[in-house]
Amino acid sequence: MRVLSRSDLADVPIAPLDVVRAVEDAYLALAQGESDNPRKLSVAHPDGWSVAYAMLGRDGRRRVVAMKTSYKFDPSHDRRTKRYYTTITLYDDATGSPIAMMDCSRVGALRTPAVSGLLVRETIRPGARNALLIGTGTQGRNALPHLIAANPQLDRLSVYGTHTEGLEAVGRYLRAHAPHLDLEVADDARAAAATADVVLATAGPGTDVALESSDLAPGSVVVLVGYGLAPSTLTDADRVIATNAEQMSLTGTDMAGPDGRLRPVDAELPAILARRAAGRRSPDERIFVYNSGLVLTDVAVAHALAERAIAEGRGTEVALWD
Repeated sequence: MRVLSRSDLADVPIAPLDVVRAVEDAYLALAQGESDNPRKLSVAHPDGWSVAYAMLGRDGRRRVVAMKTSYKFDPSHDRRTKRYYTTITLYDDATGSPIAMMDCSRVGALRTPAVSGLLVRETIRPGARNALLIGTGTQGRNALPHLIAANPQLDRLSVYGTHTEGLEAVGRYLRAHAPHLDLEVADDARAAAATADVVLATAGPGTDVALESSDLAPGSVVVLVGYGLAPSTLTDADRVIATNAEQMSLTGTDMAGPDGRLRPVDAELPAILARRAAGRRSPDERIFVYNSGLVLTDVAVAHALAERAIAEGRGTEVALWD
């Protein structure tokens, strides 16, 4: 088995469009019954010190079975002392051979913005050109190249953030993949949202932004990845789309309305991609989108990264079962 560390995978070249295509293919395989994505298992410390997850998936098109695990240790709720580890193990379901055990941090950093790009592609109004990014952390830094890969018509881009280093990183990532595009730094998130066709909310929990539905432009689509949107953007939306309704019901409870209930989902991304459901029905609809991950998309991106890394001779071969 090849063990691929975080440093082994950090600079493996993979284009945003390739990530988007891998993720879309994984969703289509699931929608067409070729793959399996059972519910995740979780266990948590009763005092909230730690939480762990295990997720199993079978990609029928790639003939790959995988297990992803994650563990977060955060007893003091302090960024400086928090520990988070996530791995994925891939097996070849055609030969029965193990492929790789690998760090999963870059997989998630690529998979999530690719999913956002697809969600926007399926819900964006005709003629849209303006996109606003809120947040400059890991997800924010990867967001725009994948958004543009799936939606090349978006050519008026702005970002709101409070960390200079993060803002510079967002611009650097964008220039690396789309040097022809300019990026404007917004001083006021609400003012920028008023003219944005697309809002990607990727900020961390400490953000000072919580856009209300009244801040949004008619016909806009907002995608919640992290933080940056108030519950009214969901409760007042004309249409609600999610990657998975069940996951949204479990992890999106902070977006519940005044009655304590979470607005139901109108359609899920796999069904939309398979053309069994509509993303957008009219140009003036304001659409709320909830982006939560399915392990099958991790499998697709991890497999693509592992193939490239192994071809370059990266990682360490371990005779684990000899």
